[in-house]
Amino acid sequence: MSTVARRVAPAPVLKNTTIRTFPQGFTWGTATAAYQIEGAASADGRTPSIWDTYSHTPGRVRNGDTGDVATDHYHRWREDVEIMADLGVSAYRFSLSWSRVQPTGRGPAVEKGLDFYRALTDALLEKGIEPVVTLYHWDLPQELEDAGGWPERATSDRFADYATLAARALGDRVKTWITLNEPWCSAFLGYGSGVHAPGRTDPVAALRAAHHLNLAHGKAVQALRAELPARAQASITLNIHHVRALTETAEDLNAARRIDALANRVFTGPLLEGEYPQDLLQDTASLTDWSFVRHGDTATIHQPLDFLGVNYYTPTLVSAATGEASHGSDGHGASEHSPWPGADDVAFHRPPGNTTAMGWAVDPSGLYDLLTRLKADFPAMPLVITENGAAFDDYVNPEGEVSDPERIDYLHGHLSAVHRAIRAGVDVRGYFLWSLLDNFEWGYGYSKRFGAVYVDYPTGKRIPKASARWYADVVRTGTLPEGSGGHR
Repeated sequence: MSTVARRVAPAPVLKNTTIRTFPQGFTWGTATAAYQIEGAASADGRTPSIWDTYSHTPGRVRNGDTGDVATDHYHRWREDVEIMADLGVSAYRFSLSWSRVQPTGRGPAVEKGLDFYRALTDALLEKGIEPVVTLYHWDLPQELEDAGGWPERATSDRFADYATLAARALGDRVKTWITLNEPWCSAFLGYGSGVHAPGRTDPVAALRAAHHLNLAHGKAVQALRAELPARAQASITLNIHHVRALTETAEDLNAARRIDALANRVFTGPLLEGEYPQDLLQDTASLTDWSFVRHGDTATIHQPLDFLGVNYYTPTLVSAATGEASHGSDGHGASEHSPWPGADDVAFHRPPGNTTAMGWAVDPSGLYDLLTRLKADFPAMPLVITENGAAFDDYVNPEGEVSDPERIDYLHGHLSAVHRAIRAGVDVRGYFLWSLLDNFEWGYGYSKRFGAVYVDYPTGKRIPKASARWYADVVRTGTLPEGSGGHR
């Protein structure tokens, strides 16, 4: 009997038995990030990242939580691989800790750090689970931040060097590589609103960081392709915001256009079209002339991709401000400083409907609309859902089980949206559930649980939730019954 079957409550029976079948070969996976799960913060030569520094700064993270231990995945990875095998997933997306692979962000790799990822990768492959490596999930080595961080051009060169080291170490095992996870968060939450590491609040630095993250991606793709076999795939993961206007007035529609430029097209423009959108440059002209974009940069950024990684959780609802503008309902954390440079007169609104423990609206239609928009804008680009999931207030019941019907409903609705998009002709090739484990949820510390597997933090004990069993059934059959929660 599998661990999942043995340790979770039975999955609920859906009333409607109409079956939705996903395409043959569709990738079913789950995902994590290094700083959120690994722990072992100073083990085997690892040096501090910006998240180590940020989480140890009083007042930055809820309850003073840090990632020093996290879920102790660095020591318990074999158990976690067995859980994935029980789930039956065909792929696992994880990130490398830059500070573990290349302490300080310069110089040679540390073999002990690489050995951890080699062993993890080998164990995954032995279980028939494809490793999908993300090079950067927000944990810049602190010494590079001390030298200026992402607002400085040199950081993109350091990232390309790091990509080369990783490819040489793992390129014989890993065929799918993602350069950056959600560079919007790195740039605009890290350097704009300050609710993510490194906690700076400079709108011009945020725009500079966005460009240098784009440039780092392009240079890293070049570095990867120089080292990897021709069969290897390279991509990037974007948290593309599905931006909706509160009303159809010209003012609200213009507010949505402006946020779309800052949230999405600041990346998709140079990445997929080879240039920054003119309206973005005009909207931010009062802040910067964008002279940090040098000749040839957009050509470097505009590298061929094998697919586009898409992270989606909730839609974004905006309007023109009628009074004092507020970014407090944008879903990205409380700060006196906005993560939206040049958009101080745009108001954000909480979308209607049920919400998760993060306060994010549950709206699968946003995912469908986003996927069909990407199909319309970039018809030749395959898509992979690299993150989708929800946090709820999970707990262990007296029987030792974790029942999470709200998460099952959330996943059912969003997988239904993915299936509907595929039927509409969108080339979606895979889905990665966020997250495998409850973990360190950035500024929220350990107060928010996104995992399909419950983690008892004092002991590290893993308890697969009912949603893990439900997801395992979907993975095993490749089908999704209708009828959960009234979603289409």
